[in-house]
Amino acid sequence: MIEGFTALYIFMLAGFVGYEVISRVPVILHTPLMSGSNFVHGIVVVGAMVALGQAQTALEQIIGFVGVALAAGNAVGGYVVTERMLEMFKSSKE
Repeated sequence: MIEGFTALYIFMLAGFVGYEVISRVPVILHTPLMSGSNFVHGIVVVGAMVALGQAQTALEQIIGFVGVALAAGNAVGGYVVTERMLEMFKSSKE
């Protein structure tokens, strides 16, 4: 089990690497990247559900439920934004 400063170090390193990678993405790749990140958000929802399933105390269950709700909202919001972005590329002929 990862504890204490090791977990904090891994979290900070992941945040820094994620920021560096995403900040260097060209604008032309933004929409495909959003679609790919929506898949990752789906995995986050599953992980949050597994964590909620392992919760034993009421506080853990509340935190797990909030995690599932936020992850689901993030995934749905990502799909909505991607759909709106793709609508911009469709022709407006009637």
